[in-house]
Amino acid sequence: MHAVYEEIARSLKKEDILPHHHEGEVDSGWLLLDYNDVIIHIFSLAEREYYQFDRLWQKANTLVRIQ
Repeated sequence: MHAVYEEIARSLKKEDILPHHHEGEVDSGWLLLDYNDVIIHIFSLAEREYYQFDRLWQKANTLVRIQ
């Protein structure tokens, strides 16, 4: 999770896009990155399974999927 977070932050910073806010810690299994127009959630596998996000959002259109 930390590597994903770092890559997102590094890539967006190169484009002069800075986060407005962030919440969560890697140890919690969940991170939220607020870039104003885009909110990024990064979940551990355990958190994804617990909250069953794939089932919850199964009918939504996928824009980007990274695993």
